[in-house]
Parts: sequence; C-alpha cells; structure tokens
Amino acid sequence: MVVPTEAITITPEIEVIEAVELPTRTYHLDFKKGCCTGFIDGQKAMEQAIFKALNTIRFEHLIYTNNYGFQNMVGYDELYVRGDLARRIHDAVLQDERITSLENFSLEFTSKEDVLVTFTARTIYGDVSLLKEAIRIA
Repeated sequence: MVVPTEAITITPEIEVIEAVELPTRTYHLDFKKGCCTGFIDGQKAMEQAIFKALNTIRFEHLIYTNNYGFQNMVGYDELYVRGDLARRIHDAVLQDERITSLENFSLEFTSKEDVLVTFTARTIYGDVSLLKEAIRIA
C-alpha cells in the first residue's frame, strides 16, 4: 500500500465515495475444501463476513484488531454462558459497520457443549438470515 507524502487536492473531477457505498466484493471462501473459489458480493459476502466473525476467536490472531471475532466461552459455567452468549454474539457481529441490527435472535442449547444460533442480520445490502449456526462452548 502506498501512502501519499504530499497534500492531496480534491478537484471537481475526483469523485469522493462514502464508506457505506464501497462494494462488498470479496473472495468466496470454500471452508470445506479450504480454498478460494471465485468472488462473491452483496448478501452472500455479508453472510460470509458474519460466519467468519463468529468462527474467529477474538484476541487470538495478530492479523485482526481486538474488536474482531467472537470472544470464546469455553470453560465457563453453563448458567453464565446462557446469560452472556447473546451479548457476545451481538458484539462480534455488530462490529461490522455494514450490519445495522440483529433481529429474530434465538439460542437453542442442544447440549452442554453446543448452541444453535438463529438470527436475521439487517445490513445495508439487505437482510441476511443465519440458519442454525453451531457454536461450541466447551
């Protein structure tokens, strides 16, 4: 990345794009095969961004800021997990400025180790429904 060393003058010929207008085009990550398989955009890219945020352990990878990822709850008491898991999911997902809110949020504890999460993320590119995302808590 090249950083300008001199002053930049914005003239009428230069179009300034607001951050919310930037495209979501990104690589499509095939997690089963472990490779990139082309590009995705819009709602599919937002779905992938949510999936990545919930499956990246916060504070564990130097490449991400301390605001990115899900704060792991492995080893916590089940009662504490039931009380704090929803807040941690909201915190992980709503760090992305393109996501405005989470609705129809539900947690289903299938065992002491697994939770199924369902919600709809309202994004600037439309609604993204996350269907039964499993989160391991032990």
